[in-house]
Amino acid sequence: MEMLWIALPVLAAATGLAYIVKLYNELVRVAVNVEKSWANITVLEKQRYEEVPRLVEICNAYMKYERGTFLKITQARAQFLEATTPSATARADRQLESGLKTLFATVENYPDLKAEENFRRLQGRITALENAIADRREFYNDSVAVFNTRIGQVPYTFIAGLFGYSEQDMYQVPPEETEPVAVTFGGGR
Repeated sequence: MEMLWIALPVLAAATGLAYIVKLYNELVRVAVNVEKSWANITVLEKQRYEEVPRLVEICNAYMKYERGTFLKITQARAQFLEATTPSATARADRQLESGLKTLFATVENYPDLKAEENFRRLQGRITALENAIADRREFYNDSVAVFNTRIGQVPYTFIAGLFGYSEQDMYQVPPEETEPVAVTFGGGR
């Protein structure tokens, strides 16, 4: 009987410790998933940024008067390389996307460039990377939502606080980029 009184507290303590370890391991799993999903975005963004100089080089030969567009793309690429946080990377990424959209729209005025095989191949590659990045951003936001929900739930919230886990920011599009785009046709006013 005396052994039972000793074994019960030891068993309860071991069970409690195992439960805390299980909760901690679950938090680590979802935190690593957030990091992995952001890393997947940056890998694709880096691939796209490596393609940009090739695209600019090809376009430059045809588009002598589009320096502003090239400058915008080059500056955005430099900002990406200097970015150290997800929000800074996202800002640079949005600027590059804007520059690429402008470039691809401007290409319509250069039929010889549109017909250039290297340009078409690079444009297709960058467009495919853009689509993959959009998919990865969605996965990142899903991972962040799971993580943020988890650390806000009892009993995870206690373990999260104890080990310094805090909410992560979602990838967000700034409000000005969600405004409807004004489209005019043919230059008439």
